Parts: sequence; C-alpha cells; structure tokens
Amino acid sequence: MGSAAEPNPSTPHAPRFAHPLVDTPNGTLRGDAAGQTERWLGIRYAKPPTGELRWRAPVPVSPWTGVADARISGPIAPQQRMKAMDVGERALTDEDCLFLNVWRPAAAGQPGATPRAVMVWVHGGAYVLGGTTQPVFDGAALADRGDVIVVTLGYRLGGLGFLELSTLDGAGGQFDSNLGMRDVLCALEWARSNIGAFGGDPSRVTLFGESAGAGIVSTLLATPSARGLFSAAIVESSPATSVYGLARAKIVAERFVAKLAIEGADGAALRALPVSSVVETAAELFAEIPTEFPGTLAFAPVVDGDLVPEHPVTVLSEGRGLRVALIIGTNRDEATFFKLAKSPLLPVGEEALTTMITEIAAENPSIEMPDREHILDAYEGVRQRMVGLGIARDVGFRMPTLWIAEGHSRLAPTYLYRFDFATPLLKVLRLGATHGTEVASVWGNLDTDPRGLAYKLGGRRQAGEVSDRMLALWTSFARDGQPTDEGLPGAAAWPAFGERRSTLVIDRVDRVVDDLDADLLAAWGDRAFSLS
Repeated sequence: MGSAAEPNPSTPHAPRFAHPLVDTPNGTLRGDAAGQTERWLGIRYAKPPTGELRWRAPVPVSPWTGVADARISGPIAPQQRMKAMDVGERALTDEDCLFLNVWRPAAAGQPGATPRAVMVWVHGGAYVLGGTTQPVFDGAALADRGDVIVVTLGYRLGGLGFLELSTLDGAGGQFDSNLGMRDVLCALEWARSNIGAFGGDPSRVTLFGESAGAGIVSTLLATPSARGLFSAAIVESSPATSVYGLARAKIVAERFVAKLAIEGADGAALRALPVSSVVETAAELFAEIPTEFPGTLAFAPVVDGDLVPEHPVTVLSEGRGLRVALIIGTNRDEATFFKLAKSPLLPVGEEALTTMITEIAAENPSIEMPDREHILDAYEGVRQRMVGLGIARDVGFRMPTLWIAEGHSRLAPTYLYRFDFATPLLKVLRLGATHGTEVASVWGNLDTDPRGLAYKLGGRRQAGEVSDRMLALWTSFARDGQPTDEGLPGAAAWPAFGERRSTLVIDRVDRVVDDLDADLLAAWGDRAFSLS
C-alpha cells in the first residue's frame, strides 16, 4: 500500500503535504501534518457497539468508498468526568467509541522508506476513565524523536466494557465477556492488517500501557488468542492481580440489574437503557464495591475460561505467557496518590489491607497468604505512617510485577525498572514518584498542563533529561528489542533481568541495582504468595 497527499497552496509556509492521504485495505484516509510528523485521528476500527451490538464482541469495520476524514479525534467511551483525569477540553463521549489514532514520522511515508516499528498504547483509568484524547497522549514527540509509528486506541469502559452480564442466570449467550479486552484485540488485528499502509512493520508491534492499560497488557500476555498480534510489551504499574473470577463478576452484574429494576438477563431491556443510566449505575458500583471489598475493582478483566483461561499472574509467574520481550516496572511511591484521593481502590489501613490480601488469595486457590509478621519484617525501620503505604504499594503493584518478571524472564528477554524521579513540588506534597507520574516522561509531553503546576518549585530541566532517557529506552526497545539510551545525560546500561535480578532505577541519574527487592521477595514469597 502506498500513500498519496494533497498540497495546500493557500498556506505558503505549510508542510509540503498538509493533508496526507493513506490507502488502507479498508479505504482511503485523509490526515494532517505538522512539523516532522503526520497524523490520522478518529479512525474507526470496529462497527459502533450500539443497539444489538451493545455487550457484544466488537465487529471489525467494513471497507468504505471515497475518502474518510481522519483529522479530528473520535469520541471516547462514556464516563463520568473527573478533575483528576484530563481527557481534553474538546473531548466527546459516546457509546460509539471504537476509534484509534496514528502518528508517523513524515519520512516514514516517503516512497521506499524502511518500515518502522509500531507502538500501540492502551490508556489507563481504573477501567472506567480516560481516553485517547488526553493531551499527554499526543503521539507526535514519540513518533518523531523515537522514529516509530504510534497508535493510541479507545476501548469500552466500565458498565459497557467490563460488566460481565454473561454471568447472569439465564444469559444464554446474549452477552459476550471481557468486552474491553476484546476491543483491544480487535484494534491489534486492525493494526496487523492496516499499519503497513502507514509505513509500519506489522511484525514489530510493541503493546504498551499504564495502570488499567497495563493491566490489559499483562492480561493479554497470558491470553492465547493474542499470540502473533504483538511482538513486545511494556507494562507500567499493572494492577495484575485485579483480575477476577466469574463468581466475583456475577456479584457486580446482579447488583447492576437490581439497581435498574431489571429482571435478570433481560437482553432487550438492558439494550434499551439510555447510556446515561448505564454510566450512572456503573459509577455507583465503582464506589460501592471497593468500599465493601477493599482493593477490589467493580470492573476489571475476568477469568472467563474462554478469552482468559487462567489467572494471568499464575500463567506469567510460571513462565507460560506469550514469548515476547518485556519491559515491566512500577513507581516508587505508587500508593500516595490513592491515599491523597482517599480512594478505596488501594487501601492503606491495616484492616482493609488484610481484607485486600485475603481477597487476592481467594481469587486464586494456589495462592498462600504469608504470615502477617513475616510480611512486616520487610518494612522494619520504615516510619509507622509509611508502613501501610508500603504494603499497599507492594501488594497492589510491586510484588505482582516481580512475580511476572521472575517467570517471564525464563521465557523471553525481560527488563525490570522502578521509577523514582519526583519534582520538588511532588516531594513537598508527599506524593513523590506516585502512580502515573512516569507517563509524561515516556511520551515526551511534560508541559500539557497550561498552569505548569508540576514545576512551580523547579525541576523542569531534570524532568526533561529523565524524559529524554525514558523516551529513548522505550522506543529503542520497540525498534530493536533492547532498551538503550547510551550517550544521554544520566544514562545507565540496562541489563536484562536474570539471576542477579537487575533493576533500572530511573531518577535524576539512573542506576542499576541488583536484587533491589530482595527483602520484599523474602517476605512475600518468590512467586505469588508461594504459588505452587
């Protein structure tokens, strides 16, 4: 597939091709250009998941005739807006939300250009928030500086994407499971068939995501039907253990229909609901479930015995996942954000934490919960007020990450990191390197907040250097399978995870530490609470 372009003679200083055209197997798309990159926004990859397709697996988009305009972002999944999640001033929400965006270096569209590696992003947001319109996910910097093709995709969220109505008595095949997960797979299938038209190499696709997006990536690493759809993965702060069985999913589904006074699995009545009712009811459950079951999400991937046959942590810790190279890691202070927000999603109180750990173990019969005193040994010397934060961070993020790294490293090259960098303001606020603070560095978009609050007390130059290194590491991994930032200020050679359990600690100056988490592994167990 080649690409064409339309010159814009009315703008004398515009790029040569202001509205580049690309011919895909599905049809022709018109994008736009700025600087050294070209982009196509709002590309439909599946039919609208509305009407009879609500709560059904996505159906790939049909080919079209003529030229489809791809210069404006498509709607993102319906959700309740939150100040903490900036989805962009002009973002629209709609049940018809299965769209993706593509950025490429302008040189990638030239005749005879070498196909570029592809990076496909899955956004986070606790499976109920976020979208491709978030300003930080503008792919121009990543595509230009990393010389890669960048794809960001939207998927169904909350009650439309992770509500398992298939668990209801009498469902009888009216609903499909793991819809948000299936959306991501459908987008990956689109990339396999179409990305070559943009100058991308479909054999070099890196799937990457953060938080819930990372949870989807880590789950797909243990999903047989994802085999061949991506060749590498990057997992940033995955809530990998927040994947539940059908019994837990059924509780949420039963409460959902009860709140709406619908009798069981009445597909017609459920599909007739206005979107606002689905979103509002899901929001109620999103708040209620983790309050009643600390640390439990109302909406998350489910071990359905079909798409997801086994718990991903079990599969990955035993080295039985997809054989693809992996970068995986967490942030040093993951839990502080949840404490500041007073969120029950990651509790820090002793009683709630005990319940959370017990519930995680209950989801997988092969998990044996360590003795409480044995766990506390790992936090000896830590100030009392910080112990709860440390345990929450580790049970929610760090320990599952370590178990996955241990298992996957026996299968494919694996690189473990911990992000420690924090601006002076974040330190003053006692947030530190909290959940999500690495994202802007990865994308090279440090100034998306027009108020510039993050750098009120300084640190912008250091943040820029950290970002330069992370962008180089992530994109070199996507291009060549090995992360490198040689020659950049503060760089350190990053060895693969192995017997020495090497971790790249990302800070103002990066460093490699062997067996960084030895005390945690001794306390929690080398493999998922001593998985047998």
